[in-house]
Amino acid sequence: MDKWERKFGKYAIRNLPLVLILCYAAGYVIQLINGNFLMFLTLDPYKILHGQVWRIFTWIIIPPSSFDLFTLLMLYFYYSIGTSLERTWGTWRYNVYLLSGMLFTVLGSFVWLGVQYLTAGGMSGELAAYVSGVGSLYFSTYYINMSIFLAFAATFPNVQVLLMFVIPVKVKVLGIIYALILGWEFIAVGSLANRIVIGSSLLNFVIFFFTTRNHVHMSPRQVKRRAEFRHEVKRNPKITKHKCAICGRTDEDDPSLEFRFCSKCNGNYEYCQEHLFTHTHVK
Repeated sequence: MDKWERKFGKYAIRNLPLVLILCYAAGYVIQLINGNFLMFLTLDPYKILHGQVWRIFTWIIIPPSSFDLFTLLMLYFYYSIGTSLERTWGTWRYNVYLLSGMLFTVLGSFVWLGVQYLTAGGMSGELAAYVSGVGSLYFSTYYINMSIFLAFAATFPNVQVLLMFVIPVKVKVLGIIYALILGWEFIAVGSLANRIVIGSSLLNFVIFFFTTRNHVHMSPRQVKRRAEFRHEVKRNPKITKHKCAICGRTDEDDPSLEFRFCSKCNGNYEYCQEHLFTHTHVK
């Protein structure tokens, strides 16, 4: 991921949570002017294969629900947690996380289409209409938004939120409850289409959790210190960007060395690849 970031990080979309909210805003405007037109923008794999390729991208602007005060509060909540994740992970990693969730959803819709085709032994007119209806109903950004919440719960497990604006509860509790609900929907309740949607939309969280879980548990104080350090590096380019707390080697000594912050150390300690898993944690 770090090597990709050095090569492609300049192409990352900054303030992606705001971009997503603006897409929803465009969807609400279209819904207000002509709600039926939104049906030409949904994620429909059958129609994509028949020339309507714009649906690969336009389904992102389909708003999650009708516009009301509750929806406005939820959009603000997702914007807040998305912004927190982008500041903590960095623009590149948050781009990869969110856009991969969208990509997996698109691929999941084609998996659904293939399953229906093989099951029915062909694509009749009735089956095409059924697939289009299911695609419009299930394949949306709903579970992608939920993956953002799960990522926030995994990154900031001890942050408190007010449930129903009154009850203080740690976000990790809500994350666990929601994960159990998703598991129940996937195993016992959901249809095949719903299972494919849940699995594909949340695949980005599964990959994130099992590949970076040791690197994202930073307190807000650690995030602030890291931001201040990056600002100081930009102000004074002679300062080395990375330094191992054990051997003292920096990126100036060996540009090929990779450095990581340890989430288990009590403080902002960075280690080279040789000492990341062998050092004694600072408590």
